Amino acid sequence: MTEPAQRPDVHAVQPVTAPGENHESRTDALAGPRLAQLEANLAAVRRRIDAAVAAAGRQAAPPRLIVVTKFHPALDVRRLASLGVTDVGENRDQEAAEKAAQLQDLGLSWHFIGQLQSKKAKSVVKYAAAVHSVDREAVASALAKAMAVEADRTGRPPLDCFIQVSLVEQAGDAAAAHRGGAAPGEVPALAEQVAGAGGLRLAGVMAVAPLGADPAAAFEKLADISGRLAEQFPYATGISAGMSQDLEEAVRFGATHLRIGSDILGPRPALR
Repeated sequence: MTEPAQRPDVHAVQPVTAPGENHESRTDALAGPRLAQLEANLAAVRRRIDAAVAAAGRQAAPPRLIVVTKFHPALDVRRLASLGVTDVGENRDQEAAEKAAQLQDLGLSWHFIGQLQSKKAKSVVKYAAAVHSVDREAVASALAKAMAVEADRTGRPPLDCFIQVSLVEQAGDAAAAHRGGAAPGEVPALAEQVAGAGGLRLAGVMAVAPLGADPAAAFEKLADISGRLAEQFPYATGISAGMSQDLEEAVRFGATHLRIGSDILGPRPALR
């Protein structure tokens, strides 16, 4: 089984100049009020992360920041890259594929975080480094088949797969059904399937705190599920949890990947 690669420092500022391009000219082209706004918002979120990491005593193992850019233009992603962002998240395949194609020069890691239809697997594996929403056997099978073709075609590395877990206590919750997620009792079998599939790497678990619920209690439950998974698969220690409204609680309970959108990019742009 493939061991996880070394994770980049979430605070490290990476150069984003394309080969042969002058860095100053690229920065000048991106400059303006929007870049300043993104820079201020990103700095504020990083301060929150730093404070949460310090409170949890996790300075030696800070979480990885994934900036969720859904509904925002590719130019905003380029601006974020100029500010040191290396990981971006999207939840719609068509939008993600288009942005990834436009921004190939940046060397970003793309994370697919939305509910995934099996028929979209062939497209997703062309650009995604990770899928955070594997919640049923059909999705895992489709990704494995798509990866077999894509790896043969391009030699790409294994796809990181997080098992999405539903933390809703009561069945029949419409909002929870929309968000997806495997029941906690289904995680071991799904983990076995992912771990045994060629081209897939079992990365860990993912969850969204249920609406109206205490996020601390939800993430404590996720941490327990993660711990039991790691007993079976010691390398699958990833915990993808925490968004703009609850990142502190997620860090407290061991989140290794934070998915932050609105507090960095602001509200969804108006449709034209």
